[in-house]
Amino acid sequence: MPSGLSVVVPTWRDDAALSRLLPQLAALRPRADEVLVVDGAGSEATRALAMAGGASYLASPAGRGTQLNLGARAARGDVFWFVHADATVPVEAVAAIARALSGGASSGAFRFRFGGERGATQRVLERCIAWRGALGMVYGDQGLFMRRAVFERAGGFADQPLFEEVPLVRALKRSGGFRVLDEAIVVSPRRWQQDGYWRRTLQNRLLALGHAAGISPRRLARWYRRPRD
Repeated sequence: MPSGLSVVVPTWRDDAALSRLLPQLAALRPRADEVLVVDGAGSEATRALAMAGGASYLASPAGRGTQLNLGARAARGDVFWFVHADATVPVEAVAAIARALSGGASSGAFRFRFGGERGATQRVLERCIAWRGALGMVYGDQGLFMRRAVFERAGGFADQPLFEEVPLVRALKRSGGFRVLDEAIVVSPRRWQQDGYWRRTLQNRLLALGHAAGISPRRLARWYRRPRD
């Protein structure tokens, strides 16, 4: 591993999820060199939770891209690992990143796996997400990691409310050395269960098609967040 791995966790009223993630990060073997919680809500409760969990706390304007970029600027490590607050991370994650980097990768992500009970629907969707990643796009819930130098050359995350990782991942893939690991990050199924797995999949694909067609991410975000039946 180069001189240090920094974990950056963006939050927005995610205290329950963060309280589960921080002990996981503390249990990594080997451990990361630092954990930075970048909070878009400016919450004193989140600050206290981060500090008690051994993480640094940064207040930030809201917006995941903005928060992630702020965390990267504050980080000391030569490798960045961006983790969503509601993720469940494998205990060997840092070792897996180190192996990938020593094997020639300069960036990458983890395999996607649903949390909770996994039936046929979840397994089919996991395979579809794996195919999508192999053929095109990997998203931020898969725990993107990269060397600081390639992050800076790629220009960081976009300052937009949705798809903030898309330009970055495309740049990382163009530069070569992007690898999806065999180890999985477990993604919270809560929103999928609320919306229905297939309905949420369709919604996500429509949003991605809209983004590819040039619809403003801010307009897409308004559609994404509007109340549903």
